[in-house]
Amino acid sequence: MDVLVLIDKLDDLVHNAKAVPLTDQVRIDREEIYDILDQMRATIPEEIKQARWIVKERQEMLAEAKRECDRLIGEAREQAVREASQTEIVKIAERQAQDIVDDARRQARETRLEMEDWADGILSSLEVNLDKFLVAVRRGRERLHERSQETVMSGIGPIDPVAAVAEDDSYV
Repeated sequence: MDVLVLIDKLDDLVHNAKAVPLTDQVRIDREEIYDILDQMRATIPEEIKQARWIVKERQEMLAEAKRECDRLIGEAREQAVREASQTEIVKIAERQAQDIVDDARRQARETRLEMEDWADGILSSLEVNLDKFLVAVRRGRERLHERSQETVMSGIGPIDPVAAVAEDDSYV
């Protein structure tokens, strides 16, 4: 039985008790009071046990909730560290990739410039040689033309143009 119910019974017993004439006192059946008090003595320890059990359960629930909260916070921190680490790894990889691309572009530019310089050198050398050949060809033609004129003037037959050029190898 609930202690509060027993207290209500006790209150009703006192409230409904018969008054002693000409006094403030009431007349109560002693046995009924002892019976209610005995029931209270029997009920209170059980309710205290239940209250203690409830308090213990509450404390265990709070401790479990705190452990779960600590576990979740730990996992969240670990996840944040992993994500921050992954983000940093990605940033590092992006920087390295950009460095590689920049180096490749620089090397390609340097190689292109070197190849252009090399080609320009070859073309310059070829131009010089072609100029020499052109000068030699002009000289050879002029000499050929001059000998041809001399032959016509002197009345001698035509001469071999290859032999005439071969005799004068100064144009090469």
